[in-house]
Amino acid sequence: MQLTRISNDEITVDISALGAEMQAVSTRDGRSWLWHGDAAYWTGRSPVLFPMVGRAPNDTVTIEGARYQMSQHGFARRSAFTLVEEESNRCVYRLDASEASLSLYPFSFRLDIEHKVEGRAVTVTAEVTNLDHRLMPYGIGFHPAFAWPLPGGAGRPHLVVLDNGGEPALHRLSGGLVEPTPLPSPFEAGWLELRHELFAADAMLFPEGAGAGLRYGPEDGPAIHFTWENLPNLALWTKPGAGFLCLEPWHGTAAEAGGTDDLAERPYAELLGPGATGRYSFRAELVG
Repeated sequence: MQLTRISNDEITVDISALGAEMQAVSTRDGRSWLWHGDAAYWTGRSPVLFPMVGRAPNDTVTIEGARYQMSQHGFARRSAFTLVEEESNRCVYRLDASEASLSLYPFSFRLDIEHKVEGRAVTVTAEVTNLDHRLMPYGIGFHPAFAWPLPGGAGRPHLVVLDNGGEPALHRLSGGLVEPTPLPSPFEAGWLELRHELFAADAMLFPEGAGAGLRYGPEDGPAIHFTWENLPNLALWTKPGAGFLCLEPWHGTAAEAGGTDDLAERPYAELLGPGATGRYSFRAELVG
């Protein structure tokens, strides 16, 4: 599969045409900040989630009264994108609706994923365009997996500290579906010390109240300042014992346990009008 490298004097980023997914992020000193995709735990590195985030009941969604098979996180992450723009510090990969996608998701759409490096930061932007004649429901999200511990941070506790100092309610998954009953927040004044046992029950979901930015890393040491736009939901995830932490901003979540399988009625689903474009992004700045 085609691989595109973008870089500047500070960082280098590799992106695959498969899923328009980042494969590596490294600084000029040779340190690697992104998970390496060890198949013993999880082969993903930074998948783009579209046209659905999370799971659907029985892996089936209803759209305009018809039912369609759709696996977890949608089909974009397993689709071949086309490179449509390339510069030394940025590239854009595109996925257009096809005969194969229409059998799973009956809309004409365009999904552009831009990766851009500036200084010690990489920004990933998704633009979804509705090329159909009717309202288009979907969910979209990012799933980057950063090293845990970060390079140079071994042996030190890692924290997630919310920029807004919030204590958002926690939701858990049951069979991959969101339990609607909120649980007490694991954050205290925006601070959460990470421990692998926090993920024994799968991901931690914060559908609202996590703000639009956080700092991930040891209190005193290498860190990532991670911010996002037009993505109201946040999840944190790892497989206990693995060497990564996923920072996942979303617009849309998995279906609720006991809820509907209608894609348009999922929590935080986007409903995009004909000819309209939705824009979503995250920025990861490497510190230290």
